[in-house]
Amino acid sequence: MMAILSLFFRPRGKAFLGLIGCLLTAVLAIFAFVEVTQLGTVIHRLGGWEPPLGILLRMDALAAVFIGMTALVGALISLYAWRYFDAQDTSTDGFPLFWPLWLFLWAGLNGLFLSNDLFNLFVTLEVIGISAVALAVLSGKAGALVSGLRYLLAAITGSMSYLFGVALIYGSTGTLDLEMLGQVLEAGPATTFALLVMTLGLMIKMAGFPFHFWLPPAHSNSLAPVSALLSALVVKGAFYILLRLWMEVFGVSLTYAAGQLIGVAGAIAVIWGSWQAFMQTSLKLIVAHSSVAQLGYLLMVFPLLILPSGVSAASADWLSPAWTASVYQVLSHAFAKASFFLSAGIIVMAVGHDRIESLRDLVGHMRMTALAIGLAGVSLIGLPPSGGFMGKWMLLKGIFLSGQWWWAPVVLVGSLLTAGYIFMLLRLAFAPTGEKEPFQPVPKRLEVFALLLAVSSFLIVLPADYLIQFLEGSEVFGSGIETVLKGGAYGNN
Repeated sequence: MMAILSLFFRPRGKAFLGLIGCLLTAVLAIFAFVEVTQLGTVIHRLGGWEPPLGILLRMDALAAVFIGMTALVGALISLYAWRYFDAQDTSTDGFPLFWPLWLFLWAGLNGLFLSNDLFNLFVTLEVIGISAVALAVLSGKAGALVSGLRYLLAAITGSMSYLFGVALIYGSTGTLDLEMLGQVLEAGPATTFALLVMTLGLMIKMAGFPFHFWLPPAHSNSLAPVSALLSALVVKGAFYILLRLWMEVFGVSLTYAAGQLIGVAGAIAVIWGSWQAFMQTSLKLIVAHSSVAQLGYLLMVFPLLILPSGVSAASADWLSPAWTASVYQVLSHAFAKASFFLSAGIIVMAVGHDRIESLRDLVGHMRMTALAIGLAGVSLIGLPPSGGFMGKWMLLKGIFLSGQWWWAPVVLVGSLLTAGYIFMLLRLAFAPTGEKEPFQPVPKRLEVFALLLAVSSFLIVLPADYLIQFLEGSEVFGSGIETVLKGGAYGNN
């Protein structure tokens, strides 16, 4: 509502309504999160109709965590954007279309996390995709337009692939409700092909290897707040759907080999993305390629969640660590990467470019920004006591408990490569300036918001015990385990 309303106002009115809408959305999302912690899963039947004719909105533990994460990260990015655009050249009017587009994007994300219907998920994916592409080209620069067009083509391809799978599923079952599909879907060529095309479409959407080609240019050429939104939040939507489908719907078609295959894609992404980040000379490109690697860790969770033949959930003590690893990797990456991109935007404002040489003597001129980069980098590496450490530690625990030791070297090598480019940036931040352009003054509040996001990537460790117990009650986790205990496809395959 606020997104539509803001379209009728002048630039400053758009910004004011946009910020108010973002803060209200964040507050309501936190209230909804608290409600789920107290009451459990909340279900709303649109129009009072039951599936398969009706559509359900469902907020369980997993959806609540993703909505809460989006609220916290989105609120801090919104506050940053308010001051960031206000400090821009007045000839741009502060990019007023940012606010309605960002609110439409946020509406799409919340709708995606709440949807319990395959086609509604497609609709929310389209809302997110169109809004994200429009935000990516908001600067109007040639690089942004070219990368935005590539992003648009990738987004359309991913959407059509996903929609093709939805059509196959609806044609064979007559329902689109996730819970009902998990009960009525039968193994067969149509189901397997639907799983394949939907997974490929979502892999393109989340820039999973080898479909990551659009992400680095799109993220690096966008405005700083947009880069933070794209990296921290947008790609998580496709991962959320992929997790739902694999754990809730397609148990009859999943095999141990399929889990290993998607794990291999994640492992390659970790090494390739980290190496490419290490080779870059542009700060935003370093952070963008780092996103490819960090998303790879999410894909490496899938082989741990698909049980081999003869193994029951009762004996698979690695399922809980793997589940926790995926969620903590999502959370830590969202906070750390948003902080990194916002810090890069501050540096561009201060020196006029984002070449890594601009970081020289950053500690002497912009201490909070240097600290934000350092803390965010520590979380991306996976050093304690950060959220990134929690995610990687639980991932390694799940790897060794499951006996799939071959994933462990990938995690360690990826962390070492991440440490390589993070320490390279920090070395420059402490190096003397020499001959270089002076730092221009930057609003301190921008540095504060970036630092708060970096600190949050550590604070998420504090409620770890409670959050783990809360997530283990999620219906996604529970339904997958229940399938195994009943002798369903997870165990049989």
